[in-house]
Amino acid sequence: MIFNYKKVMALIAFFSVFFIFLFITASLQADDLSNIAAQISKLSQALESSKKNTQKNEQDLVSINNQLEELKTAVLQIEIDISKKEKDINAGEIKLIKQKEKIDNRILSFYKQKGRSRDLLLEFFTSPDITGFIKYYSYQQNLINEDKSEIIRGALLISDLESKKKELEKEKETLVPIKEEIVKQSQNLSLEIAKSKQYEDGLKKEIASLSARQQEIINQRSGGFTVNIGDSELADDYNASVKGFREAAPNGHFAVFSFGAYTHRKGMSQYGARGRAQSGQSYKQILASYYGLEPVSKDTSGSIKVKEHAEIDFETTYLYGISEMPSSWHKEALKAQAIASRTYALRFKSANLEICITEKCQVFRKSKSDNPPEAWKNAVDETRGEVLENTVAFYSSSSGGFTTTSGWDTTDKNGGSDFISKTFEKIGGSPWLYKAWYTQGYSINSDKCSRNNPWLSPVEMADIVNAALVLLKGSASEIERISPVTTACYSGNPYSHSELYEIAKKYEGIETADSVFVQQDNGITKFVTINGVSINGPDFKKAFNLRAPGRLSIPQRGYTFINIEKK
Repeated sequence: MIFNYKKVMALIAFFSVFFIFLFITASLQADDLSNIAAQISKLSQALESSKKNTQKNEQDLVSINNQLEELKTAVLQIEIDISKKEKDINAGEIKLIKQKEKIDNRILSFYKQKGRSRDLLLEFFTSPDITGFIKYYSYQQNLINEDKSEIIRGALLISDLESKKKELEKEKETLVPIKEEIVKQSQNLSLEIAKSKQYEDGLKKEIASLSARQQEIINQRSGGFTVNIGDSELADDYNASVKGFREAAPNGHFAVFSFGAYTHRKGMSQYGARGRAQSGQSYKQILASYYGLEPVSKDTSGSIKVKEHAEIDFETTYLYGISEMPSSWHKEALKAQAIASRTYALRFKSANLEICITEKCQVFRKSKSDNPPEAWKNAVDETRGEVLENTVAFYSSSSGGFTTTSGWDTTDKNGGSDFISKTFEKIGGSPWLYKAWYTQGYSINSDKCSRNNPWLSPVEMADIVNAALVLLKGSASEIERISPVTTACYSGNPYSHSELYEIAKKYEGIETADSVFVQQDNGITKFVTINGVSINGPDFKKAFNLRAPGRLSIPQRGYTFINIEKK
């Protein structure tokens, strides 16, 4: 072998440059992370400081508005008192005028009588009833004196009322500028609070943007990814599909999509099996993909105990009645299903145990058994006695492109942001591969609790975040009332959105949501970040299933593999 010095040096130079590039890239990412973390910290401190100032201003505003209301009440009372006194003065003046007219007549009469004083004197000496005359004359004098006193009292009363009215008007004049000043302070403070909140919203958006960039770098290092879903994905319900959400939901709304349906993600995906069969795989290849096993032949003759049907023949009665896959599906998928069903039920047969006839075991219908569709009957007959050893042979309709027993159920066995387009469940036409759930069960006609879509407003999404924070950090008494706000379907005494936000504020709760970032990993959702608040997948799922309105749910069992879309 001839040693080529130039080639060796060239290789050394190449790898030196390559490793320098890697080092620089890593260093740049490290610097980026450091800078981003520093910026997030700085912005978070500014946000916290602004929140404290805003909170104080809001408290001051409440106090000022209370003072303003008290002043308004005081001014109103003064206006009422002035109006009452004006009425009293007017009534007194009218009464005084009438009294004056009455007295004027009496005075006129008195002076006429006084002008006839000689005649009166003559009357006095000539009167047969001197005592009666004196009494009458004294009575007239008393009336005149009383009228004089009445006039004086009325005049004094009116004078007193007018004086008090002037005092009230003066007091009102004093209060009006004070009231105007407080109104001005209230308006200024309200404007200041609005500006502060606008500033805080800007900070939140900056933090959310930096957090997203931070997670992108972490994703690159950890192998995580953010799912990218195409526009063509359809569920069995338009409003529950990503297409329906993107076309029909209001701007700013969110939807939580589950990968897979009510599934444990163990063993075979039925829609995946269909997709594999349509892609040319045999039933043995399908079973090997999901269970890592090849079927073997066993003696499966005899009977099995079936709930509600006593003992029936295992192969020609029980297996003929299995209703777990449409008979119109590809023959190879039907064969894979027949072997999975036979393997699952054989445990009960061998142990002489009764098997149930619902989804809790596997669905059996006697009507199908009595008249089995030819395609399904052939699948059972052609695989007679074939089973998988050392496995339970679990299966489910849709696993969301990933099973815990075999990994990624995709054409290239890899995940990544575009894995949905490569899933065998998509090839098989699964309506539950990527769906937002808002019905009580599988059927789109099942109860929806008065909601016609699974879309969440910014306040409703923030409410889920707040529920998660309180569940994680709150006291037992704070957690107690976290339940669906839709009491028509769930009853109870749940917090309103605003009540839960007031509690969650001390745990960095949010009032409204306007950004979302989701990090996926190997068949799981690691965490979701909404407005800079990060929550791991299981905690978000728990809060969502406990607090989401209506029948909205994440139906997966024992794991969390979701995505959140924002329009």
